[in-house]
Amino acid sequence: MTETTKVRIAIASSRELEFEVDDPRVMMEAIEAGLDAGDDIVWVVDTKGNRIGIRVQSLAFVEIEDGDSDSVVGFGS
Repeated sequence: MTETTKVRIAIASSRELEFEVDDPRVMMEAIEAGLDAGDDIVWVVDTKGNRIGIRVQSLAFVEIEDGDSDSVVGFGS
């Protein structure tokens, strides 16, 4: 099974999209190319094959989770 990377994108309406991708570089390149070209919508594909359209002018930030970091929730000693 391949390792996936979780991606979260905030849009101007203070809502976020969160989905997993196999290769975050492909998604980063698509967003950067869309911004450079002045595109209205950038399309990316998640691990399930779903196509997600993102309105470029609505982007507030893109956060790419580091796949090497361990997520810890709660308290521990």
